[in-house]
Amino acid sequence: MLKEKFTAAILFLIICLTVTVTAAAQSPDVGQDYIVQADDWLSKLSDKFYGDILAYPAIVEATNSKAATDSSYTVIDNPDLIEIGQKVYIPSAEEASAILQQDVVAVEPAASEGRLVVYSGRSESLVGPLLEQFEQDTGIQVEVRYGDTAEMAATILEEGNNSPADVFYGQDAGALGALANAGRFTPLPEETLNKVDAPFRSNSGEWVGASGRARVVVYNPNNVAEADLPDDIFGFCDPQWAGRIGWPPTNGSFQAFVTALRVVEGEDRAREWLQCIQANEPKVYPNNTAIVAAVADGEIDVGFVNHYYLFRFLAEDPDFPARNYSPRGGDTGAMINVAGVGILNTGANQAEAQIFVDYLLRQSAQEYFNRETHEYPLSAAVETNPLLTPISELNVPNIDLNQLEDLDGTLQLLAELGIL
Repeated sequence: MLKEKFTAAILFLIICLTVTVTAAAQSPDVGQDYIVQADDWLSKLSDKFYGDILAYPAIVEATNSKAATDSSYTVIDNPDLIEIGQKVYIPSAEEASAILQQDVVAVEPAASEGRLVVYSGRSESLVGPLLEQFEQDTGIQVEVRYGDTAEMAATILEEGNNSPADVFYGQDAGALGALANAGRFTPLPEETLNKVDAPFRSNSGEWVGASGRARVVVYNPNNVAEADLPDDIFGFCDPQWAGRIGWPPTNGSFQAFVTALRVVEGEDRAREWLQCIQANEPKVYPNNTAIVAAVADGEIDVGFVNHYYLFRFLAEDPDFPARNYSPRGGDTGAMINVAGVGILNTGANQAEAQIFVDYLLRQSAQEYFNRETHEYPLSAAVETNPLLTPISELNVPNIDLNQLEDLDGTLQLLAELGIL
């Protein structure tokens, strides 16, 4: 009997110690050290311990304070970069509240992995590798549905409150604005919005640009000298360009450009441009990639595209016979649009969706856009790819991207003119 009581006491003690150790390892009711594991990053730890991905500055400040007197901690200079094996300090909820000057609540970490459903108007070839990296870095399982940006936005509207989508990742501000106007997005935190300059985010705080994309005219320098290209897109109405132009009427970025043309130039002037280009019998292509290839093959001399498609070809062949031209007159043909993201207010995975948005704006993702997709980074101090002309050196029009939401009006106009 004595032996049984002793054994029971030992078991009880072990259980108590186990509970105590587990609590110390997981609960931020008391400050604790933490060793960075694979797939950890600060917003993820912040969400794990406080249920708030935006409380990570408390971990940064607390760790750096420890590092000032204890060399076993490493100073965190860049919140986007923490290394496996690095020792950080997770302040208690009370300490974090004092650091941030706001209430922070201790929570128990979720027992299971998160999940995220993304409706992407961006192609898998462009962003698939980044989404795979997001899964690896965060442990969040991502289900992606790819399609045309306008198609994905329309699908969300049709699905209504039953949409399984948590996030809409679109290739232009027009589709983002259309969903925002339909009341489908939840407002983003100020800290997220402020990572991007005001021209590249929603005025109402409902979506944010993740990367920038310039409209250009791609041309074949063997057939056309840049000096002979018109100052603005209306110059391509000249009959000398008959049969030499390519355009992609079904492409979302082209439709966003037409929407911008309607906003900047007015309905009549936009209609006039579409009709005059149509009179020049442009060749129709399904997408930007096909246009760039057609220019290089000599099927056409010029085409209306986004800037970065050319660089895929140049990466394989530096002598690829095509180049980009940003209309020197600085009209709508030289506009900067964004690929951006918004969180659906009907989504079941709001916390994971916010982590995804912040992930797209972190330095590593911005470097991916700069290096792999040749887009313009918008939220981090990333040195512009030398293949790109810096935005500051482009003569671009002053366009409010928040006014590009009337995609339906553009589709109706293109259909009315027989372009669609």
